[in-house]
Amino acid sequence: MNKFAYYVRVLSGMRLKRFLPILDKAHEISGKSKAWLAADMVRCARKYGSGYHDYIQFGMYDLTDEQKATMVTRVVNRELMAHLNDETKSIVLDDKGLFAEKYAKFIKRDVLDLTRATPEEIDAFVAKHPRMFCKPTAGDSGKGCFIYEAPEGVTHEQFMEEMKAHDTGVCEEILPQHPQQMAVNPYSLNCMRLVTLIDDKGVPHVIYAVQKFGVKDVPVDNYGPGGIGCRVDVDTGVVRWPGVLGEGFMRQVFTEHPVSHVKFEGYKPPFFKEACDMVCEAALVTPELRYVGWDVGITPDGPAIVEGNDFTDYLFYQHVPQTPDGIGMLPVFQKYVPDFKR
Repeated sequence: MNKFAYYVRVLSGMRLKRFLPILDKAHEISGKSKAWLAADMVRCARKYGSGYHDYIQFGMYDLTDEQKATMVTRVVNRELMAHLNDETKSIVLDDKGLFAEKYAKFIKRDVLDLTRATPEEIDAFVAKHPRMFCKPTAGDSGKGCFIYEAPEGVTHEQFMEEMKAHDTGVCEEILPQHPQQMAVNPYSLNCMRLVTLIDDKGVPHVIYAVQKFGVKDVPVDNYGPGGIGCRVDVDTGVVRWPGVLGEGFMRQVFTEHPVSHVKFEGYKPPFFKEACDMVCEAALVTPELRYVGWDVGITPDGPAIVEGNDFTDYLFYQHVPQTPDGIGMLPVFQKYVPDFKR
């Protein structure tokens, strides 16, 4: 989709039933009039390519035009992906079975690709890992993921019927979690999202890091099901800001985990440097994909890549509580990719 068509799609999607709740929330937070906010929201969509969630999550109603121009918005993120990633190579990240094969060095767990495995390989995997993590072959936001525990004596046919019912394409050995991460939230593997960018000289850099934490009784840490994201300072490996609930547009802020009450500011994810080194090495496996968001789990022995995303979620880049100077991520991209212009 070209740039003009995408702008048209964004603007045409501004329906009242979605527009009005965000307008109400912006009014509640900012105290500005709804008339001014509505006009500014439309202006920002046209000039900066921002969507509804961009406007509220980035606090665009309080930013100057100079600050707004630094934001990686919905449209800007699409332009970056088109500029940096070869779409024909995306299959290696989108197909979770292929991903496990190509990036086997970094995932550090057994993976069963149901679309390619023989019956013998399936039975052997179930026997070795009766408790497993299951997910669709393709998808995002943790949709369709669940933990399966094979009943004693389960037959091949029974197992396959169960997997088919859930549209499962890939089954994985469950990664053990580092005790420090487990102490914050034991209900899911709490991954870091590390975003790599390969510069014009072919050198990969970690440009953004967020430590994600799941919540009670949810087996994934994704923002969609209610996960909390804590921005990590990439220079120090330490969380310096409050956590933000990524779900929807309500922009709920947390100074501590709602279940364990572990404080977020000052939290240091274990093996942060090792995780950064790992994703930089992984980024060069498919160098045609220069802009990738990696989910990395932390085990007691070090980092392990869970998956890679060529369509990395941009919304967590610039949450208001984690961007106190109001300067977005676009200058970072342009530092490493100076030929990207808007």
